[in-house]
Amino acid sequence: MKNRHLRNWVAAAAALSLVATACGGDDEADDAPDTVAESPSDATTAPPAACTTPDPVKLQLQWVTQSQFAGYFAAADTGIYEKYCLKVEVLEGAVEIVPQQQLADGAADFAISWVPKALASREAGADIVNIAQVFQRSGTLQVSLKSSGITGLADLKGKKVGNWGFGNEFEVFAGLTAAGLDPAKDVEHVQQDFNMNALLAGDIDAAEAMTYNEYAQVLETVNPDTGKLYTADELNVISYEAEGVGMLQDAIWADGKKLASDAKYKDIAIRFVAASLEGWAYCRDNGQKCADIVVARGAPFGGPNHQLWMMNEINKLIWPSPAGAGMIDQAAWDRTAKIAQEAKNLDGSTVLTKAPDAGSFTNEIVAAALAMVEANGVDTKGAGFTPATVVNTEGGQ
Repeated sequence: MKNRHLRNWVAAAAALSLVATACGGDDEADDAPDTVAESPSDATTAPPAACTTPDPVKLQLQWVTQSQFAGYFAAADTGIYEKYCLKVEVLEGAVEIVPQQQLADGAADFAISWVPKALASREAGADIVNIAQVFQRSGTLQVSLKSSGITGLADLKGKKVGNWGFGNEFEVFAGLTAAGLDPAKDVEHVQQDFNMNALLAGDIDAAEAMTYNEYAQVLETVNPDTGKLYTADELNVISYEAEGVGMLQDAIWADGKKLASDAKYKDIAIRFVAASLEGWAYCRDNGQKCADIVVARGAPFGGPNHQLWMMNEINKLIWPSPAGAGMIDQAAWDRTAKIAQEAKNLDGSTVLTKAPDAGSFTNEIVAAALAMVEANGVDTKGAGFTPATVVNTEGGQ
């Protein structure tokens, strides 16, 4: 790993366990009121007596309230953050909000962002560090109707191909390049809204989609030719992860300067990552409850069934995590960095002009956090995770 501090983890673990005890370790958990739990991670505890004043934290999301961020909402709403002596304010994202810039500007303590976008900000001067890679796999797809005959990336030649822009398009360009196509010449790129309307209207041949969101939007729509909802066998789906050009996505980013100089901030970072990962473990084991939490928070898009679909698909991007949830895999990191340096946009530019420096990520924080979570009896690997079966409904209602 690029993190030179990992070799000190064994020595640091004993000291970090004191933080876990002071901020909601096993002893305090045993004193909590009895609850009916679906799994070990279903139970939460009240703040321990040792925690007199929870540390305030602002978390900047990269988009609006939806199950993509359910683990953080669950940690806030079930008392997990309180157990780790934290009071977390979750800030919604929007098109005009760049989460990693909010972090760099001091408007947030931590931010959720896709890795290539955040690395571009770091290259531009933002001192931000990836401290937990929550999503282990890419969820980006290119979706077309079966009638288009697009079964692989090479079939996109001469087609109208939708993408969202804003840095979301680089897997598309990387995929086209890997298929031997020139992204600037061989396809017609169309700026796509964050929905599948253009595809269903026939304005584009293939649409960018996330496994957990836009793909489901099609399956929640009535096919006018059949009078029934579209089904998977009426679609062709290309997975950029399966094509070998998937890039790392949702990660927790921290302020690099504070990590290096502020012991209090580093302590908060460890507890924040620990509580967040426990929140994600809760959502792994309690998908319906987490979808309900998101709906109760006023998710603006999609109905309750859409949020449940999203929750199930998000879990697939996180679990299983053989090295422990949030650990940053060197091979996946290197692949993302390589694609970000090589995949050219239409104007010939790339996300990164050079390889990210060694300080761009660390596993030190997440390793300490995982030790805390595991000390609380929570499974952080999810080896036995089995996705649920979610049946699509019209409009996701």
